[in-house]
Amino acid sequence: MNNNALSRTDLDEAACGRLAQRIALKLKPGDAIALHGDLGAGKTTFARALIRALLGDAEAEVPSPTFALMQLYDTPRLQLAHLDLYRLADESEVDELGIADLLDSGAIIVEWPERAPSVLPPNRLDITLSQGAGTDTRTISIAPSGSWASRLHRLDEMTAFVGFDARWAHAETRYLQGDASARAYARLHAAGGERAVLMDSPRLPDGPPIRDGLPYSRIAHLAEDVAPFVAVAGALSAAGLSVPQIHHADLDRGFLLLEDFGDRVFGRELESGTGQAELWKTATDALAVLHRGPSPKAIPLTNGTVYTVPQQDRGALAIEVELLPDWYWPALFGEPIPPEIRAEFLTIWNGLFDKLLALPTGWVLRDFHSPNLMWLPERQGARRVGIIDFQDALVGPPAYDLVSLLQDARLDVPADLEAVMFAHYCEAAMMDQPRFDHAAFQFAYSALGAQRNTKILGIFARLARRDGKPGYLRHVPRLWRYLERDLAHPELSSLRAWFDRHLGPELRARPIEA
Repeated sequence: MNNNALSRTDLDEAACGRLAQRIALKLKPGDAIALHGDLGAGKTTFARALIRALLGDAEAEVPSPTFALMQLYDTPRLQLAHLDLYRLADESEVDELGIADLLDSGAIIVEWPERAPSVLPPNRLDITLSQGAGTDTRTISIAPSGSWASRLHRLDEMTAFVGFDARWAHAETRYLQGDASARAYARLHAAGGERAVLMDSPRLPDGPPIRDGLPYSRIAHLAEDVAPFVAVAGALSAAGLSVPQIHHADLDRGFLLLEDFGDRVFGRELESGTGQAELWKTATDALAVLHRGPSPKAIPLTNGTVYTVPQQDRGALAIEVELLPDWYWPALFGEPIPPEIRAEFLTIWNGLFDKLLALPTGWVLRDFHSPNLMWLPERQGARRVGIIDFQDALVGPPAYDLVSLLQDARLDVPADLEAVMFAHYCEAAMMDQPRFDHAAFQFAYSALGAQRNTKILGIFARLARRDGKPGYLRHVPRLWRYLERDLAHPELSSLRAWFDRHLGPELRARPIEA
C-alpha cells in the first residue's frame, strides 16, 4: 500500500471533473497519468476533463483514442498524449508511438496502462476508478510515484483550503499563467458566476549559500512565504491603491484566495487598443499616491506576528547586478568573465551604491511593470490600476518603481512617452513632497534603471540557460536600448565606459544562446 495514496468515495461526474482539473494544475513534462479500471468505470470521462483543463477549453472536442491508440494535444503549457491501449496486440507497438521522445517535453495520460507497463515513467499518478455506492458515482484511488508524492500532498492541502466555503470547494478550477517564480495560480469559477484567484505559494527551502552563508533569496530580500503579500496588500489598500482583496488566507501553508481582477493586464490592453499614454499616466499617478505619505515599515498580521519590510541595501543591489557577469557574460562569450574585469565592474557599481543609499527612501514595490498591472476602468483615479505583485517590496529610493514602469522589460515604452511621464511624476512629487530634489531623483532614476536593466539581462540569460525558458531572450534588445538611455547620465560615465569597452554596440547586438 502506498502511504501517500489518496482515496475519494462516491464522487459524481462533476466532482470527478473537479479532481481532474486540480490534477491538471500540477502536471509537468515527463509525467504520466495512468488510469485503471474496468470497462465503463469512467476513465475516458476523467481523461477528457483533464485534457480540457489543460487546453483551457471546457467544450473542446476530445475523442477517444481507442482505435488510433494515441491523440496528441498541444496545450498552452505542454504537449499531451492521450493513449488508450485496450486494443494493443503487443507491447512493442507502443515503441512506434515515440512516447519516450514526447516525455522529454510533454506528458501522457494512459488508459489501460497494464497492457504496456514499460511506457510509464518514474513520475506518475496511478488512478483507479471503480463503481461508487450509486450508479452515477465513482470511487477514485490515487497512488503517486516519484515527484508526484509531494505534488499530490499539496493538492490535498489545496482542496482542504478551498473547502472553507462550498462556493469554492465546488468551483471549476482553471490554470492561470503566472510569473517566472515558483508561485502557481488558478482561477476558480463558482456556480453562481463568482470568480476568485487561488495563489499556491509554499514556503521554499533556502537555496545553496553563495555569500556570508546566505542564499541568493536572502541577500536579495525575496519573499519566502505569503506573509509579505498579505502585509503589503493591507498597507497599499489603506493608501488608496487597488490590490486584490484577500478572501481567505493560510499563512502557514502558503495559500491565498484573492479577488479576481480579470484579464485586462496592461500588455493585453495595448493590443486591444487602449492608449499607452492613458495606461502609463494612471500607473504613474498610482506611484505618486504611494509616495505621497509615509509607508509603514512594520505591519502586524492576523496570526500575531509582525512583518518588517526589508531595506534595499548594498547587498541586494550588488547581488542583482552580478547576474550580468555571472550569467549574461558566459552566455555571450562561452566562458567566465575574467576576474579583473568583474572586479572593475563591481567597483564602479559600489561607488554608485554609495550615492543611491544616501538618498531619501520610501516603498519600492520592485516589480511595478506591465505584467503585474491590471486595467480597472470602472474605478476612479489611480485606483484604475490594479497591482497584483508586490510581495518583494522594499524600503529604498522611490525612483526604482518609476523606472520599472517607464522602462518596461517586456514591451516598448517610447523615449518621448518616458520623458513625459517622468516629468508628470516629478510635478506631482514637487507638490506633495516639499523637499523633493529633482536632480537627485534624476540621478536615482538613471542609476536604478541601469541597475535594474543590468539585473534583468542576467536574469533572462539565466532563465534561458539554466531553466530552459529561451522565450525571455526576445526582450534582450529592448533592455540594451533602455540601458543606453540610462548610461547617458553624466554621473554614470564610468559605468558607460565599462560597457563600451567590454560590451560595446556590436556585442550588444549579438544574440546569446539558450
